Amino acid sequence: MHVLTRAVGPWPMNTYALICPQTRQSAVVDPGAEPETIVQMLTGTTPVAILITHTHPDHIGALDEVRARLRVPVLAHAGPHWGGVRVEADRWLDHGDAVQVGHITLRVHHTPGHTDDMVCYYDNDSHQALVGDTLFEGGPGKTWSPEGFRRTLQTLRDVVLSWPDDTICYPGHGPAFRLGDIRPAIERFLAKEHGDFFGDATWEM
Repeated sequence: MHVLTRAVGPWPMNTYALICPQTRQSAVVDPGAEPETIVQMLTGTTPVAILITHTHPDHIGALDEVRARLRVPVLAHAGPHWGGVRVEADRWLDHGDAVQVGHITLRVHHTPGHTDDMVCYYDNDSHQALVGDTLFEGGPGKTWSPEGFRRTLQTLRDVVLSWPDDTICYPGHGPAFRLGDIRPAIERFLAKEHGDFFGDATWEM
């Protein structure tokens, strides 16, 4: 799987284009802003889907315009979505579902914590994962309540750490990273008692 990255919007946020090298079919992940940039990422490919990791505004800000221009299905988790946002998906995804882009089969992993509707898209063949704001090189995604933080801890234990060390994670913000390089830090983080913490966290806290 070939992965193109563009940082878009004022934050900025990473929009990705996933491209099957054999068929040149492609999918957009998280059209957050700058629709012209996103469409240009797909030059020379045949778009087949728009994939949403979660419904925070910085990840779906250009969804309507990109959808209108590409005329391809939108795939997202059924929610509940962030802040009552209404996303009209063509296909609702759940944990374990498969998404096909050419010869690439992406496995859907539900990874709640940062939001209830967070999902990751994992290519088992190349060990590449589009992780949204589930985790970053320096820590997990921000949480908004103690319950959300506890869900993040469970997601890290049950989902993320089940992936092999050579998994390359492509997050919603910042650089990609190899899971094995931060696995020890995640394990130390999970071994600590965090009480009723929520908010921004780092692996070292």
